[in-house]
Amino acid sequence: MFDGLSDRLGRTLKNVRGQGRLTEDNIKDALREVRMALLEADVALPVVREFIGRVKERAVGKEVLLSLTPGQAFIKVVSEELTTTMGEACEQLNLSTQPPAVILMAGLQGAGKTTTVAKLARFLKQKQKKSVMVVSADVYRPAAIEQLKALASEVAAEFFPSDPSQKPVKIVKAAIKQAKKQHIDVLIIDTAGRLHVDHEMMGEIKEIHAVADPIETLFVVDSMTGQDAANTAKAFNDTLPLTGVVLTKTDGDARGGAALSIRQITGKPIKFLGVGEKNEALELFHPDRVASRILGMGDVLTLVEEAEGKIDRDKAEKLAKKMKKGKGFDLADYRDQLQQMKSMGGVAGLMDKIPGLSNISQEAKGQIDDKQFDRVEAMINSMTPHERARPEIIKASRKRRIAAGSGVQVQELNRMLKQFTQMQKMMKKMAKGGMAKMMRGLKGQMPFQ
Repeated sequence: MFDGLSDRLGRTLKNVRGQGRLTEDNIKDALREVRMALLEADVALPVVREFIGRVKERAVGKEVLLSLTPGQAFIKVVSEELTTTMGEACEQLNLSTQPPAVILMAGLQGAGKTTTVAKLARFLKQKQKKSVMVVSADVYRPAAIEQLKALASEVAAEFFPSDPSQKPVKIVKAAIKQAKKQHIDVLIIDTAGRLHVDHEMMGEIKEIHAVADPIETLFVVDSMTGQDAANTAKAFNDTLPLTGVVLTKTDGDARGGAALSIRQITGKPIKFLGVGEKNEALELFHPDRVASRILGMGDVLTLVEEAEGKIDRDKAEKLAKKMKKGKGFDLADYRDQLQQMKSMGGVAGLMDKIPGLSNISQEAKGQIDDKQFDRVEAMINSMTPHERARPEIIKASRKRRIAAGSGVQVQELNRMLKQFTQMQKMMKKMAKGGMAKMMRGLKGQMPFQ
């Protein structure tokens, strides 16, 4: 998300940073560029106007013009105002109530409500150690109930069965009764997609809301609809007392207009971002971290949190012990490292969060193909355990067998083995305590600074 906006803002702010001193004129030029960047990212016009107004007021004052480093001071102002626009701080779910804490999910058709219910159930179980039950009150969409049942099984959440012949209000009443009986901490209610102009359907969800009395009412919206996402959320909020927004499909949204518009237009916080199709692809929304990503400064805190949650500590410790004992880094270890990286969003996902790498060009990012990981994995899986442990024995006949087994050409296998050899040498240096020496050798050779 924000790829286009990051590129444009990056160029503008780089020019500002290079100015020896800032004047009202060059601040005006920079703000014009920032304004165009926001509009191209499909940020709502009232939001853009207010944002530019706040930045201008601070930028032409003592805070920037009289600063010893005016370029840096201007970037700091832009970063802080982006954070303010998106909501200052991360607003987590409020579950402080007599169990079960009911969460009602609302939104348009196709926004990804049902998959978000499963992601949220997994998040609450893993991160907050809550017992979670899910129920579908969507009696209109074929297979909606079965879809939620399958997803609930995947994330190990309790599933309350419902039937398309039932009334949604009755389903909800029965689910709450069962959740109380089972001492469930959180009950998440999936509802049918509806338009805010459909008075009958909006009347139904108001009824469901009255019966459920949810502590959280979350509006699930597709980020790729841009500023329309903010306008739809506002229309829903006029009928239903929303407590927050979940932005889905942000991994496919290169603009980011929805994230920058929603808080100011609706007054409601974005609580989560859907960042992929997998059940674990749900992130808490941190406005300050997102502002940092937009400005190409990376997001180290989220990266660390992801690493803590997704890296297999046992495997990492075994590898560390193995390296200490002087035993070589083999192809099985290489495969494990690639799998860990894939679980954290692949190379492109990591680059967005690493300072210095997050602002490289879209062209460079476009050349990164995370599917290559799958091909490497297939090649390693086609080897025998002996070959993985001793790659030097892989000669012509073995190469032909491995290539055929993994569906690649021998040349591609040769390239992979060459890359692995380079990685092996690097790991050897690290094991000997040569990390600092290695970093000094790499300095100046980085493709982007």
